[in-house]
Amino acid sequence: MAKYMLIMRNSASTEEYQNMDFEAIINAMGAYNESMIKAGVMVGGEGLTDAAQGSVVEFTGEAPVVTDGPYGETHELFNGYWVVETATKEEAVEWACRAPLGPGNKIEVRRVTDESDFADYSDNEYIQKEKEWRAQEAAAAE
Repeated sequence: MAKYMLIMRNSASTEEYQNMDFEAIINAMGAYNESMIKAGVMVGGEGLTDAAQGSVVEFTGEAPVVTDGPYGETHELFNGYWVVETATKEEAVEWACRAPLGPGNKIEVRRVTDESDFADYSDNEYIQKEKEWRAQEAAAAE
């Protein structure tokens, strides 16, 4: 089984969201999340606050530059994500297709890297440390 991140993007304006029935959105998303939990594929996921409340750290010069609010003239904002664990990318895409989203929305499906992606560097100090960190995290969750 591989993990896939379903990245929700939206190009709708803030005004469009203000005119929506927010409780209906919560109910639709809640039912969608519940279906993934019952199917045993949802590993995690969260929504994000308005991009205007965030900051952007840009690495274009010698030192990072921090700007408050959304990045420049962004036409598509990253609104939230799910992490699902499925047997294939196609199954992850099927789950993305079931999301209760309308026009102006997109979901990008990307595999989350795992140990096998770094096999050529398995003796690297930080690859070894990450294994230890993950083991500690798993033990703490028990």
